[in-house]
Amino acid sequence: MQLHTERLVLRDITSSDKQALFDYRSDGQANKFQSWIPETLEDVERFIEKSTKEFNQPESWYQLLITHKDTKAVIGDIGIHFFGIENLQVELGITLNKSFQGKGYASEALAGIIDFLFNDLEKHRIMTSIDPDNTDSIKLMERIGLRKEGHFVKSLFWKNNWVDDVIYAVLQEEWNTNKKTD
Repeated sequence: MQLHTERLVLRDITSSDKQALFDYRSDGQANKFQSWIPETLEDVERFIEKSTKEFNQPESWYQLLITHKDTKAVIGDIGIHFFGIENLQVELGITLNKSFQGKGYASEALAGIIDFLFNDLEKHRIMTSIDPDNTDSIKLMERIGLRKEGHFVKSLFWKNNWVDDVIYAVLQEEWNTNKKTD
């Protein structure tokens, strides 16, 4: 799988990406809202080996690396969870290297994958689950056109605690209608 945007290439993760992936994913402070923070390069190798190899498979997570089109620098990654009746719903998660934050890369990468999922794969709904304390991610989702669907109080047991969960989503018809007016 490979997808191009104006400045980025979203592509499959390979074993040669393990060091770059480890470099930004192992930063526990920068990634405090992430569920996976590798402690060793071997953790990254296992993650790459276990990752789903086929895109758009029901009930699977698929990981894409975000790279800069010109410099080839690894900017981050997007997790894509395919689920639901007829495999028509998708959950997205994004992690960016803190060196590349604040430059519009997350917005560009997410808009690119959302366009592809709706217009090429004809998905019905795309959503994301966010910790309510992760205000940067909430602002990002609102900026690219997702709407808040709900705030669930202590609905997830995560890192040995019950935590709140905020759901943002967009339907195919909403996305395509809004894109026409941009």
